[in-house]
Amino acid sequence: MSFKELAAKRYSVRKFTDKHLEQEIIDKILEVGHLAPTGCNYQSQRILVLNSDEAIEKLKNCTKCHFNAPTAMLVCYNKDEVWTRKYDGKTCGVSDACIVATHMMLAATELGVGSTWVMHFDPFAMRETFSIPENIEPVALLVMGYPAPDAEPLHLHSEFRPIDDVVKYDTF
Repeated sequence: MSFKELAAKRYSVRKFTDKHLEQEIIDKILEVGHLAPTGCNYQSQRILVLNSDEAIEKLKNCTKCHFNAPTAMLVCYNKDEVWTRKYDGKTCGVSDACIVATHMMLAATELGVGSTWVMHFDPFAMRETFSIPENIEPVALLVMGYPAPDAEPLHLHSEFRPIDDVVKYDTF
């Protein structure tokens, strides 16, 4: 399948089987995330894998958007290891984590694993529940698993604004 086909095939899965991902599948997803480009290749990303019933039950106290997924990965970045733009002090930690998460979602799709990017989580509850140090910043929660037989994309999945609305050349 071409990259464009893979990108088009991926959708936010909100209905999963109860089967946890096998370690081999998790490893493949993490390997692709590890290949993701990061600012100056500092690789500030940190990923917390939640793949046990106990961990998923704890996760449910941190977000209502867990969709009863059997596996989740919290993509974070280490604030002490990010590249910083000298002009305004902006760091690339969030960008790095987002690029890593995107790579992981597409890898999951290629492997037959469904995922949903969840930003709606309580970072304070997440930090406390999973003992996340202060220098590690949670960015994206990927809930994932094998799609249920009747899983399907939301109706908005295939609706796009005209490309001329989102792309400009030379000036805005």
